[in-house]
Amino acid sequence: MHQPLPVSGAIVAEYLSLFRQQAPLVHCMTNDVVQSFTANVLLALGGSPAMVIEAEEAAQFSAIADGLLINVGTLTRSRADAMLSAVGAAVNANTPWTLDPVAVGGLTFRSEFCRRLLVSKPAAIRGNASEILALSGNVQHGRGVDSQHQAEAAIAAATQLARQTGAVVVVTGAIDYVTDGEQLLQVMGGSPLMTRVVGTGCALSAVVTGFTALAGDRLYAIASACRVMSCAGERATARSSGPGSFAPAFLDELWQLDAEVLA
Repeated sequence: MHQPLPVSGAIVAEYLSLFRQQAPLVHCMTNDVVQSFTANVLLALGGSPAMVIEAEEAAQFSAIADGLLINVGTLTRSRADAMLSAVGAAVNANTPWTLDPVAVGGLTFRSEFCRRLLVSKPAAIRGNASEILALSGNVQHGRGVDSQHQAEAAIAAATQLARQTGAVVVVTGAIDYVTDGEQLLQVMGGSPLMTRVVGTGCALSAVVTGFTALAGDRLYAIASACRVMSCAGERATARSSGPGSFAPAFLDELWQLDAEVLA
């Protein structure tokens, strides 16, 4: 694997413009804690969110959506069945889908479920270092949604996982790393305040899902999704006094992002 490459602001601006033009319909089968925030993030960027979780409807909807997000944060057996149905329909319809393996490695049911899903070839996988290490089989124990590892520690595991599944794998942390198994990109920026507001990581997975639907190079599209979020986080922090003022400022910054800001 070569040294990680940065992603230029011009490329990020190009993919953000495509996202706003297309306004992708993102089917979010995500956890109960973050649904409202996730929807607001997608809306602020110009996307179209939907949360359809009943198995029969989920399968029907994922076939017409532009992208499907599977986030296992509040997984139940009935929700797992609905997710399996939705993924199957998405695969049949060539709808790209993204896996967010929340707390994989720390809990058996979700860990086994996510590994089962990998055979259905996600377009993208987005997790923290501990989740990516666990999903790839390199680490067996995690600590819930908190990463016990730095993002750099999971680069090899992410590369292995990308080659195994064909997905673009994102490891998020102080620096985000994005790989298709051959190339490695790094995305700088963000803010520690992003870890003090519920849902920024889960919302990133939804944004990644929307960007997988865009024409062009999927690796760079997904890295652009990461930079859009980290840039908004930086700018929101600059005018926030804490988590309470950060969340609305973050949505405002997503709304106001343009090529000049990203440059």
